[in-house]
Amino acid sequence: MGIQEKLIKINELDLKKRIIENKRVSKVIKGGRVLSFNALVVVGDGINVVGFGFGKAVDVKTAIEKATNDARKNVVRISLLNGQLPHAMRFKYNANEIFIKPARKGTGIIAGGAMRTVLELAGVTDVSAKAYGSNKHNIVIATIEALKALRTPYAIAKQRGIPLEKVFNG
Repeated sequence: MGIQEKLIKINELDLKKRIIENKRVSKVIKGGRVLSFNALVVVGDGINVVGFGFGKAVDVKTAIEKATNDARKNVVRISLLNGQLPHAMRFKYNANEIFIKPARKGTGIIAGGAMRTVLELAGVTDVSAKAYGSNKHNIVIATIEALKALRTPYAIAKQRGIPLEKVFNG
């Protein structure tokens, strides 16, 4: 599969966009202050594809566009079993740590802030999650990295070269 084919497939996806954070930042220089804007955007198809992007520009609209383009370039496919996580996961990124675990069917998404948005756009339906730390950018990265690291029982059986029943029964 060439790069062009991969780009076409990403462009064919129907990705929804959510803005996690939009900040005004300023830099003090000799003549005064220079204002610019940051945007953190998450995109996903609601099934099993999610990505995030970060953009900086002089105005809000351009920052959001840059972040969206960056997010569309960085989409990843995650392993889900009927909208549920295959197993619990703890992941640390910089000073932030997250913990996600599967929940019973019908529970919904029990998570806060940036994590909730990532899990919704990734297509996770029933999950209980906790984020330790307050940096939204790092929480988004940690959540996506944790989702990428999830492995289904089928993948574990294939990797170990054992039948699927042995994964569950020991």
